[in-house]
Amino acid sequence: MSDKIFWSYEFEKGKELTAGSLLLSEPFMYDENFKRTVVLICDHTEENGTVGLTLNKPINLRLNDLVEEFPHFDGTVFLGGPVGTDNLQFLHRLGHKIENSIQLADNLYWGGDIEQVKELMMRKEIRAKDIRFFIGYSGWGHEQLIDELKENSWIIAKASVQYVFDSENDTLWKEVMSNMGGIYNTMARYPENPALN
Repeated sequence: MSDKIFWSYEFEKGKELTAGSLLLSEPFMYDENFKRTVVLICDHTEENGTVGLTLNKPINLRLNDLVEEFPHFDGTVFLGGPVGTDNLQFLHRLGHKIENSIQLADNLYWGGDIEQVKELMMRKEIRAKDIRFFIGYSGWGHEQLIDELKENSWIIAKASVQYVFDSENDTLWKEVMSNMGGIYNTMARYPENPALN
């Protein structure tokens, strides 16, 4: 009998998914859109479903290549998800310096007045390390995500501004899992291919 402990939905029972939560793909997810991804939940309601941004999928394009008439930006751009890839989203830690921002966690905000962002960028008052741009987003209908959670596809974690702006993209999934401790720390060390386990 194997002494390995495999993740079960039992470990996740009682966790609540809210805006500001993280969704981590289960260790052996094969879907290329979400394999070893960390998704920050930005909106979660029964009526509108769930909107999130994948935090660890940088793309090899510059913001100025993707969006016309935008101030020069040196930071990395990310693929927020497979939905609405003609749509620009952003996260920042600029507080209410950007009007209409939605706070998701301590010092972590989603969206806001894009014209204000452009103006602050032109005046060089926004540093690349304080804002992150995403093309597209990850979206689910309410029942769809509930079903995926019941099928053990996702693990719920708590977001922090450090995960968004200060962590390495290629190790973020493992970092968040390890920081949760217990069985999650064990899962963080699972190989991507279960045949190698």
